Amino acid sequence: MTLRLGDIAPDFEQDSSVGKIKFHEFLGDGWGVLFSHPADYTPVCTTELGLTAKLKGEFEKRGVKVIALSVDDVESHKGWIKDINETQNTTVNFPILADGDRKVSQLYDMIHPNASETVTVRSLFVIDPKKKVRLIITYPASTGRNFDEILRVIDSLQLTDNYSVATPGNWKDGEDVVIVPSLKDEAVLKEKFPKGYKAVRPYLRLTPQPNK
Repeated sequence: MTLRLGDIAPDFEQDSSVGKIKFHEFLGDGWGVLFSHPADYTPVCTTELGLTAKLKGEFEKRGVKVIALSVDDVESHKGWIKDINETQNTTVNFPILADGDRKVSQLYDMIHPNASETVTVRSLFVIDPKKKVRLIITYPASTGRNFDEILRVIDSLQLTDNYSVATPGNWKDGEDVVIVPSLKDEAVLKEKFPKGYKAVRPYLRLTPQPNK
């Protein structure tokens, strides 16, 4: 199965480091990040999960629940979590799915046979409150993810869902945004963007971030 942006994230029930997880129930009415790592007791994954734990406050501020996955079993996860906590000076505060039967990996197309026939690549999915897939990023096993970028995209998604704007390249929270080209009525523009805007081109109009 190939997931695309806008698809409903498949629901599942699977064991985890904190017990059985029913995915849609776990997400509730908030945002979610589901991400896979190739295996337990591996160096890059250890740093990633430690970083994710340290960023708990940033995810919570955005109403995001985080859940990880690997194909190892629950006992392996629990032993590895101790290593993560000790080596990364943190406390793992989110579930790690134990996908030994590859059920979730197959639902989310996390195993890429030409990279590895048995373990998951570094797949990551951002899922919105309607359970729609809004972001898919896939990294090779050798490259750790940039979690600042993941938070940046969540900021962009949450902003653009609520305002008639898009975010330019390298945008960060607090910077100017662009008004969507489809919005042309001047009265509506003045109402929606009371701070005004700068028209660099008719289709490229910059305005201060509306929720700041």
